[in-house]
Order: sequence, then C-alpha cells, then structure tokens
Amino acid sequence: MKIAIIADPIDNQNAGVHSYTRQLVEALIQYDQEHEYILIREKHDPNLTGVTQLVVPNTRLPIGFASFRLFVLVPFLLWRHKVDVVFEPAHFGPFNLPRKIKRVTMIHDLTPLLFPQYHRWHSQVLQRIFLKGILRRTDLVLSNSQNTTRDLHEVFPFTKDKVATILLGRDPFYQPANSREFLEKKEIIDPYFLFVGTIEPRKDLKTLLAAYQLFREENTEKVLLILVGGLGWKSEDFAEKLEAHPYRADIIRPGYVEQQYLPELYTYSKALIYPSEYEGFGLPVLEALACGTNVICTDNSSLSEVGGELAYYFPTHDVSGLKKQMQFVFAGSEEVKRSREAGPKWAATFSWKEYVSSFLKAVEKL
Repeated sequence: MKIAIIADPIDNQNAGVHSYTRQLVEALIQYDQEHEYILIREKHDPNLTGVTQLVVPNTRLPIGFASFRLFVLVPFLLWRHKVDVVFEPAHFGPFNLPRKIKRVTMIHDLTPLLFPQYHRWHSQVLQRIFLKGILRRTDLVLSNSQNTTRDLHEVFPFTKDKVATILLGRDPFYQPANSREFLEKKEIIDPYFLFVGTIEPRKDLKTLLAAYQLFREENTEKVLLILVGGLGWKSEDFAEKLEAHPYRADIIRPGYVEQQYLPELYTYSKALIYPSEYEGFGLPVLEALACGTNVICTDNSSLSEVGGELAYYFPTHDVSGLKKQMQFVFAGSEEVKRSREAGPKWAATFSWKEYVSSFLKAVEKL
C-alpha cells in the first residue's frame, strides 16, 4: 500500500501530537519495509530517510491560504500521487478525498467538546462544526487509550464499529540519565518536584501550587518545584497565582525545555507531579516512569492505564490528597524505592513495535 501521513505536527508543534507523529513515523520506517510512506509536511527534513516528503509550506498570508492548503492543495497532491490510505494524526481531517482513498483519523482526546471552558473559542467552534462530519466520513478511527475510546462511543455512538484502540509506545530516548548538564547550568542543587506539560487550565496547576505550599509549610527542608513547559492558552490566572505564591523564589519555570534535557530532569526529580483534570493518554507519565521516576497523578481519565500500579494517585482537585502523596514519596520508603526501580520495566511494555503491528493490521483491513 501507499500510505500518506499528514505530518504537519512534526513542523508546527512541540507537545504531545508532535511527539506522537514523530515517533510513529520513525517506528514505521524502522519496523515496516512492506508499505510505501508519503509525508505531507511544512518543512523538509534532510536527515529523514526511508519516506517520501512532500513539502507544502504553510503561511497565514495571504488570508485564507491555510484553508486553501488544507482543503485543496493537500487533497490534490494525495490524489495525484495515487495514495491508498491517508492518515491524519492531529484529528482534523483528512478532507476532500475520492472515495477510493481510505481515510484514517487519530483521536487523542475530546477535550474541546468535553471541557470547552479550557479551550480557545475558535478551537471549540471548529471541533463542533467539523469533527462529527470528519468521524462519519473516516473509514477508521484510531484511539490512544480505552478512556478515549469510551468517550468516542459516548459522544459519537456511530463510531463503535470503526475504532481501533492502540496504546502509544515508549520513546526509547527516555531512560535513566547520568548527566546533570541542565541542572548544573541552572545551578539546581536542591531536591525538587517536577511538572512537564503545556501550562494551560486543564493541567490544574492551581492545585499543584496550593499543595506545594502546604508541603513546604510542613517540611523544614528546602524542596524546589520545577514547571517545564511553554505557556498555553488561558494561563493568566496561573501566572497571577504563581507570582503571589509565598514560595515563589523556589518555583523554577524554565519554559519549554529541549528534549535532550528532559531525561535528566525526570531522573533526578523526587517525582513527576501530573495533576491534570483529563488526559487522552498522558505522555509525561510514561516518560517519567521510563526514566525511573516516581509519578504522582490524578486518578481520572486514562492516567491509570499509563501509570498502572506504580503511580501514586489522588482525587482530581484534591489539594490535601496531593500534598499527602508528595510527603509519602519524598519520605522515600522501601515501597517508593521499589516503584522507582520498576518504572523502566513497566514503561518498556509500551512498545512502538507493537503499535506499528496493530496500526498496520487495522489499516490493512480497509
């Protein structure tokens, strides 16, 4: 088969969908030599071999070009190259394809519909206008967790017979680190808790800030809080609470951190704290476990699928519950040490080789 992937997230994002698309492409190149792959993307990568890259630059000028690219240029290229299957990893499409070309759409989560208050208005509107039609027209829907699949079946019951649930793989880049280059550069020598993710309301960092304050008030030892991730939408309330925090001097916010430094940040932290109100999957949880890091996270959505029996859970928005788990992990009992040691083994069960196998089985059925 000739399989096309709308790989724009590799070029225009740096969070979860970017990681997923990049890792999927790399895994397909590594584990599948039977099918031909074509990437539609905004920039050419001279270091990426084994696939055809069709570059269709994107720009906001002239006004309307992005829509013209999405609805006209890209479909025309896919038709001209006679592809058999088109996969959209960012769940917004594919559009305007002949019926003989099979459509596959990835759904990472339904947060714009389930939690519209946490999204920008245009994201909500676009999802409400287009997503139902996209899912009706697509031949196969890929879901990244059982939780996302349940949401799909509840919100869009007509998808029940065309959803394939495949848990994501572990990026082998994430493993216990020996280097402390980033920490030394930032002169971080005190113990610390860590958060990794885009700073936006759904991540519920207000609960984390409140729990950190309680933790510090009850502990004499200086323990830092490092918040890794770029500022997202609707982050003004978080910024105000951060600046007013009584331990603001011990909260480090380096912004977006290059991937090469993340393993050491995970490895040497006391725990990754992930207080999110909802996740389609939760890649930082898997990355932390792969680095042998303890994880404290909420007991909602898909997080128990990723954290398994190793993560330390607390109820959503429960400041006291989070503080108790922080104290428990920081105390470093034998149970905590065993959980930390078991993390990489658990994370290794999330295999990109298995993902590719399941992905191809689902696509080949079309």
